[in-house]
Amino acid sequence: MKRLSLCSRRHFLQANSFGLGTLALASLLREEGLLAAPVKPLTDGPDRYDLLPKRPHFDPKAKAMISLFMMGGPSQMDLYDPKPMLTKYDGQKFPGEIKYDNLAQASSKVFGSPWKFSPKGRCGMELSELLPKLGEVADDITLIRSMQSGVNNHQQALFAINNGRIIGGRPALGSWLTYGLGSETQELPAYVVLAHPGGLPTFQNEHFTNGWLPSLYQGTLIRPTEPHILNLDPQPAFEGAPQRRQLDLLETFNEAHLAEHPGELDLQARISSYELAAKMQTSAKEALDISNEPESIKKLYGVDNPLTRDYATRCIIARRLVERGVRFVQVLNSGQSWDQHGSLITALPANCVATDQPSAALVADLKQRGLLDSTVVHCGGEMGRLPVLQNDAGRAKWGRDHNTHGFSHWIAGGGFKRGHVHGETDEWGHKAVKDIVHHYDWHATLLHNFGLDHTQLAYKRNGTAATLTDGQEARVVTEILA
Repeated sequence: MKRLSLCSRRHFLQANSFGLGTLALASLLREEGLLAAPVKPLTDGPDRYDLLPKRPHFDPKAKAMISLFMMGGPSQMDLYDPKPMLTKYDGQKFPGEIKYDNLAQASSKVFGSPWKFSPKGRCGMELSELLPKLGEVADDITLIRSMQSGVNNHQQALFAINNGRIIGGRPALGSWLTYGLGSETQELPAYVVLAHPGGLPTFQNEHFTNGWLPSLYQGTLIRPTEPHILNLDPQPAFEGAPQRRQLDLLETFNEAHLAEHPGELDLQARISSYELAAKMQTSAKEALDISNEPESIKKLYGVDNPLTRDYATRCIIARRLVERGVRFVQVLNSGQSWDQHGSLITALPANCVATDQPSAALVADLKQRGLLDSTVVHCGGEMGRLPVLQNDAGRAKWGRDHNTHGFSHWIAGGGFKRGHVHGETDEWGHKAVKDIVHHYDWHATLLHNFGLDHTQLAYKRNGTAATLTDGQEARVVTEILA
């Protein structure tokens, strides 16, 4: 097909910014130099990069996932993993070896948890008094007490949990799922990220990067306040028919350019992102608006409480997105707000007050709607904490240092067991010692529940098939599967 001579695609896009902005679209505009430049055709990978639903390798248990990611490292021995030995030896010298991240504030004094644990639910799962609402849904969750990645740095630990290795530049978990399965909706992004009013977590877009996967599989950032998605609305002069004509013309340019460069699958992915951006002008607004939710639902999540309102609102939005076919939703905190090197006695309860009720309500709400069986709800951070005291400058300043040798995550729905505790740490809560779940085991297990073989879900680059688990000796943890 002969290229139209009216103007170039690049000039057209530069001159006609009429409000199709999503994070994906903004990324495309930044990459516009690539759109008009020769791109080496891809000779392997899927036939087409788009968000149409794709057939998994085998029958899946899960169709969607909501990840409640707690950046900073929640303290497992204060929330999920009771250790009487810490209480018995509180204030005494720790008898073993400890690897500290912050030597300047290090201490060898054992720090017994200030909070009590008690059995919850019919399953008798022991949980902290800081998590009363999670206790009410204990019979619906699997609690893993033996997570391990083994790298004590926040960034490396985040990479391990999020992209499978301790290095950056690789696709995040949500990108892999949307690459492998596409989306059940063509009017909303397949991968959505709900940001905290205080801003993104530390390392920002590393949480939802597409890495070297096509940009179509990057997470779409949703702001906590209006406008939730920047530049989504067209300028008044372009509303209605003018915008439709511009979109039609852009489609003509795209088709002509693609015809001249057959096999450019990354170009196909970018065109799909433009098309999605236009559809989102109405669908995204409806999905993000909770005003018509019943008052009983708002109360269940805690929208009526200033302390829980933000997290409650985002958890409701996460449920609404999954209901509408979004594949992966990530709910993020600000900075490293769970990184309590000091002031743990006041900071940890504040975090729990903000998140406990909304998180538990999400599980209960999905269950009552019949969605929990097909939706994975995951809650956890990139690390846990040490059993010894940090910042020994008075009780009000006490905290705990990093620990990635044994920490806790919980999961509900999507083919995982209910009312189940898996794995153990040692008597101090320091290192996982039984039924260890490495980060790559977690990834293999999660992909399995989505009907994906972690060794077969691959993207070929530089002549090599790259996977989420990438040659690590990952196993599907069948013990936690329903």
